[in-house]
Amino acid sequence: MIGDFSHSGTREIATADAAREFGKELGAVLEAGDLVILDGPLGAGKTTLTQGIAEGMQVKGRVTSPTFVIAREHRSLVGGPSLVHVDAYRLLDHSEDPLGELDALDLDTELEDAVVVAEWGGGFMDQLSEAYLFININRERDDDTRVITWNWVN
Repeated sequence: MIGDFSHSGTREIATADAAREFGKELGAVLEAGDLVILDGPLGAGKTTLTQGIAEGMQVKGRVTSPTFVIAREHRSLVGGPSLVHVDAYRLLDHSEDPLGELDALDLDTELEDAVVVAEWGGGFMDQLSEAYLFININRERDDDTRVITWNWVN
């Protein structure tokens, strides 16, 4: 990760647009080889945050939940790294070797040349890299406010 983005922190996000803005800020500083693991309950906003990351990275293609395809690659529009968006839950659910399955996916890029954003990836996606950014998104109130907590782990 490059730039001024804090290596750890917490932020309250009141709207989906604010979550995308946070993701855009993060996406602007990610670089090839970075691994971002997103955790949080169903509907927390993991895909919404990834949409912002994609915008900040300036990649092409509409970012949607990778639930039915397991992983989707978005190529850079500006010569930067691709974004590989992964549904790690599906890898866990359907494989005895989820890391081997990820490696065997028909991606047009090597994972070390891309930014990998893995939804539901805690507990095994961290084996892909010695350092990764762990982001937890949680609903702590009855309204739509989310609390995003992040920490760069090395």
